[in-house]
Amino acid sequence: MNQMLQDPQTETSQPTQTPPPVPQEPAPAHPRFAKPQRVAFVQACWHRDVVEEARIAFMKEAEARHLTHVDVFEVPGSFEIPLHAQVLAKTRRYTAIVAAGLVVDGGIYRHEFVADTVIKALMDVQLRTEVPVFSAVLTPQQFHETEVHYDFFRRHFSIKGVEVAAACAETLHGLERLRGQVAAGIV
Repeated sequence: MNQMLQDPQTETSQPTQTPPPVPQEPAPAHPRFAKPQRVAFVQACWHRDVVEEARIAFMKEAEARHLTHVDVFEVPGSFEIPLHAQVLAKTRRYTAIVAAGLVVDGGIYRHEFVADTVIKALMDVQLRTEVPVFSAVLTPQQFHETEVHYDFFRRHFSIKGVEVAAACAETLHGLERLRGQVAAGIV
């Protein structure tokens, strides 16, 4: 027995309204660089499926901000990022370095120690070499290997990828202006 859920007359008696189209905001116009910028993206492989979300989002946002020369490097874990960043900075091939990793409590040692060490070392690299280093090395207070946590942190790393691309581009623009002012004797 087939039954109709609605009276056919009711369907035709009510006019169908389509919502008005929502105007799309144009993509923001980001300033261009005076010189091409080359960025190194150093990614830890520990929890790669989570951390790579930062890289994917970074690459998309970086391109929108005219950072089109990005080289990707992988290291085993977050602890190995600072040395890699320092070697890359010393080559003078890169105008910026971005680090991405996930430091979780593995139960053997204090993960806060590892995260603190990595962040301090990245700061030391940028101060010694004058190559800006950006961190998307994250340390959650709790990370459980459940699908809920994996999904949450994948989304979070995606957001951080966009944020670190914006910070990188804005800092490089600021340094470009500052170095121009120094060269002109303004500062």
